Amino acid sequence: MKLSQFKYTLPSELIAQHPSKQRDESRLLVVHKDTGEFEDRIFKDVLDYFDEGDLFVFNDTKVFPARLYGTKEKTNAKIAVFLLREINENTRLWDILVDPARKIRIGNKLYFGENDELVAEVIDNTTSRGRTLRFLFDGTNEEFHALLKKLGHTPLPDDLLRLRELTPEDDYRYQTIYAKNEGAVVAPTAGFHFSREVIKKMEIKGVDSAFITLHSGLGNFRPIEVEDLTKHKMDSEQMIINEENAALINKAKAAGRKVCAVGTTSMKAIETAAIIDHRVKVYDGWTNKFIFPPYEFAIADAMITNFHPSLSSMLMMTAAFGGYDLVMKAYKYAIEQKYRFLTYGDAMLIIQ
Repeated sequence: MKLSQFKYTLPSELIAQHPSKQRDESRLLVVHKDTGEFEDRIFKDVLDYFDEGDLFVFNDTKVFPARLYGTKEKTNAKIAVFLLREINENTRLWDILVDPARKIRIGNKLYFGENDELVAEVIDNTTSRGRTLRFLFDGTNEEFHALLKKLGHTPLPDDLLRLRELTPEDDYRYQTIYAKNEGAVVAPTAGFHFSREVIKKMEIKGVDSAFITLHSGLGNFRPIEVEDLTKHKMDSEQMIINEENAALINKAKAAGRKVCAVGTTSMKAIETAAIIDHRVKVYDGWTNKFIFPPYEFAIADAMITNFHPSLSSMLMMTAAFGGYDLVMKAYKYAIEQKYRFLTYGDAMLIIQ
């Protein structure tokens, strides 16, 4: 398939600028793959489609405060730094994006905090990710990371920050309630809809949970610049599926139970780790898997996801799972019915 086949027009008023008042009261569009039927529900109704022994696969990555605001040496020009990935903990090296990029050169020092509590030096301008910084800090790793958290801000996506300012609400709503392993700069937004009440109802009903970790990065939002999708290369992201959770997934598959991937990151992880006989292996490494139609999925029978941007890799994965024609029809329907889109938007359940 071609890039242009995933273009659609989203009215700006349908971009959700704030989360729903209650996590589980966002709208839920249920898409039935076998009949092509659509149902309009509320997210807390999601368990109506699952039975005892079925399994949800969650991504328990935790977003860290990856945006830093500071000044450039000598000129005091204001700069914004987006921390992408820690290259080396011992040498304080980080891949970063910086804005405005044109004003930053190798050797420039950047200062963060009201009293210049943190200093960094630009040491490379040539990486595919943008820049490399070395933070100049003499304390322990624990003290360094504590300072980063103190000075950092929640990394809301740029498309949302262009519409409004950060609020205290974002610190906890741009995070799932089960977030555990810190490392993501992009939240797994399909998990936002799960409240403590929904999780409790899962336990009562006997619907099981497995947790993978995939530290999602900005590569999910990087523009795809080739019409031929086979020529696009995704950025690598770190992922872990431990023995306990691999066993839970394999047990559900062996018993013929439904396995539901909560979000595109969970789907990417279990497909990366898939082996023969519809099982997953223990995995600790990196993935740059790019899923677009046509694709034969090995693990999941259902998928919960948000409504994604036009031309995005997340939309392509969703179309691969639900079927291109049906998913694009569902997006058209969602726009007509005024569902809320993108980061803080409503949810979609695709099920057989």
